[in-house]
Amino acid sequence: MTPRPPHPGTTPLAGAPRVPESMRAMVIDAPGGPEAFRSAEVDVPQPVLSEVLVRVVAAGVNPIDAKTRAGRGVSPAISAYPAVLGFDFSGVVVKAPYETHPLQPGTAVFGMASFPRTQGAYAEYVVAQSLSVAKMPAALSHVEAAGVPLAALTAWGLVVETAHAHEGQRILIHAGSGGVGHFAVQLAAYFGAHVTVTASGRNSAWLRELGAAVVIDYTTTRFEEVIADVDVVIDLVGNAADSTGSRSLRVLRPGGLIINVPTGSWPDFAADAAAAGARATTYKVVPDGGALATIGRLLSSGSIQVYIERVFDLADAAAAHTVLEEGHTRGKLVLRVSDD
Repeated sequence: MTPRPPHPGTTPLAGAPRVPESMRAMVIDAPGGPEAFRSAEVDVPQPVLSEVLVRVVAAGVNPIDAKTRAGRGVSPAISAYPAVLGFDFSGVVVKAPYETHPLQPGTAVFGMASFPRTQGAYAEYVVAQSLSVAKMPAALSHVEAAGVPLAALTAWGLVVETAHAHEGQRILIHAGSGGVGHFAVQLAAYFGAHVTVTASGRNSAWLRELGAAVVIDYTTTRFEEVIADVDVVIDLVGNAADSTGSRSLRVLRPGGLIINVPTGSWPDFAADAAAAGARATTYKVVPDGGALATIGRLLSSGSIQVYIERVFDLADAAAAHTVLEEGHTRGKLVLRVSDD
């Protein structure tokens, strides 16, 4: 019998790139402001079981990173300091779980780290569960890909899996110009919903290009005075600013759905929604590599896009967090970690 040829994705682990013992990372020694970041040499993490080790080319910067750095977010789950923050990454696999695994060394990938269970992505190497990773779309650069995972997966969960966006559905999205928001606008429009967005006036034209039917400038107009009978509210603001969440209950149709994302911003969320006759749920991102691969196909086809406002070097993580916390970022901020 003629032996079968080797599987085209098979590469001996012995042929994998050499990995150093230590790496450059931005760490914090305790919660604090952006100035808490410092550059350090730390051990390269070791993958176990189904994890992959990835050489990071770029890392996305998300609001949850800043909240965690400041002592909120997922900070209570950090088991030891110094800590490396960051969920989002794009890069190249350098260690696969086994010889025939689909994500072999040399494969360009993007995904989410298991931070804070492991060290995060603000470093030259990161480990991640292989089920939280997908092959990087060839149409994207590493910088673009690093801006996708957490924000796009959150938007996917909100729009597709929770709101079940469909033709004719009326969806209101607060903070539509941010990282999650700009993906949510595009996905809701892609699936046929009528999308209304609250954002600053400077982003109106851009958001219409992304698929918003109506853009309400929150700096000049109270949204509850101009819209009503909304099927779904995707609340990316909460009650931390101007009671946006509570005011949203007034524009929902009876039995409509409100999805609240900011953690801790609205302690009475469930009770308030029930009193208003609305259905209600919170939402937290699921790092699903399968959904990320689907998002990658939409990005490759041009059906949706990622917008990167600024790129910082890894050493400038503090500056990136300072800009993020100013609260006016359009799309995403990304750290460039190494060469492609």
